Amino acid sequence: MFDRVWLNANLASMEGDALGIVEDGAVAVTAGRIAWVGPRGAVPGPARETVDCGGAWILPGLIDCHTHLVFGGDRADEFERRLAGEDYAAILKAGGGILSTVRATRAASEDALLAAALPRARTLMAEGVTTLEVKSGYGLDTATELRQLRAARRLGAELPLSVVTTLLAAHAVPPEYAGRRADYARLVAEETVPAAAAAGLADAVDVFHDPLAFDDAEAGRVLDAARRHAIPAKLHGDQHADAGSAALGARHGVLSVDHLERADAAGLAAMAAAGCVAVLLPGACYFLRETARPDIAAMRTAGLRMAVATDFNPGSSPALSLLLMLNMGCTLFRLTVAEALRGVTVNAAAALGLADRGRLAPGLRCDLALYRIARPAELCYWLGGNPCIGRVVEGR
Repeated sequence: MFDRVWLNANLASMEGDALGIVEDGAVAVTAGRIAWVGPRGAVPGPARETVDCGGAWILPGLIDCHTHLVFGGDRADEFERRLAGEDYAAILKAGGGILSTVRATRAASEDALLAAALPRARTLMAEGVTTLEVKSGYGLDTATELRQLRAARRLGAELPLSVVTTLLAAHAVPPEYAGRRADYARLVAEETVPAAAAAGLADAVDVFHDPLAFDDAEAGRVLDAARRHAIPAKLHGDQHADAGSAALGARHGVLSVDHLERADAAGLAAMAAAGCVAVLLPGACYFLRETARPDIAAMRTAGLRMAVATDFNPGSSPALSLLLMLNMGCTLFRLTVAEALRGVTVNAAAALGLADRGRLAPGLRCDLALYRIARPAELCYWLGGNPCIGRVVEGR
């Protein structure tokens, strides 16, 4: 006997290469795992509880695979100053930019960081997000980086939400290491990564590989440290220039390379061959008024899996709507509906190294998102509004 079965629903299972549509379908769960998926008329047994979905659509619970959700303060004042004509260099010189967030985050307690993050997470959850990646990266010292990760872990403990933590200590160079970038990369590799590993706080390690951040050798040092501690790795890269991040990520076997606005076709093909995922972040392109776009045609040609995420952060993508990112992915990057929706389900799961979710299939976690829509394309079509009528996390 099943624990629960959802009936009278249309399913977008993400099985196969497209949406895996099952009209008038059903999903059954036992002990938090999907036990059966298929047409309503073929449900193979009774259930202790039956849920009539009234013709709603069921998708795998959405996965936001790239966020910077835990930080102190905000940068709305800088947004206003830029609109008034002040350039970013002047803002940086005056102590703004990422370092203003670093100061606010260093000054915040773990409880304060959690309190600020909770409503942000709830906003994403309301749209159907059931798994959320949260990066550190605004401490830029070991103690604060670990404090951010602890706050992220608590976020997952306090909410019906699966939280994946990523150590991004190699996000920028802190002011106390100005002019000594290699020394800071060495600190991250030799102190921060081991400390996060020892505390069990990091599910992944990330590095910002960019002419504005860390070069091949410095990024490689941090990625090698992650490997020594058996922690999967990721890269921010090829955002402001073609820095060879796609190829570097492929050589290091990272889970994903994120941004990729200026990655070349050879690097993208190398990623595909290495099994990496491309994480597309249209919110940052929009907010920064970026004219470069990821080479989607080259990604398709290479067979590279594409994920879509909010990149929620205070500086370049203050976006708390994964549904809006679906629309932006389609309008800015010209993704198809199937590519966009797979980008926040099965491919987002792959970007986090999670094989137990992202599809509606027997044996996987029963994470579901229910929507009052006529067809899945509506999730990519509407600007504003929220058709989500329910979430299920591990069958509950």
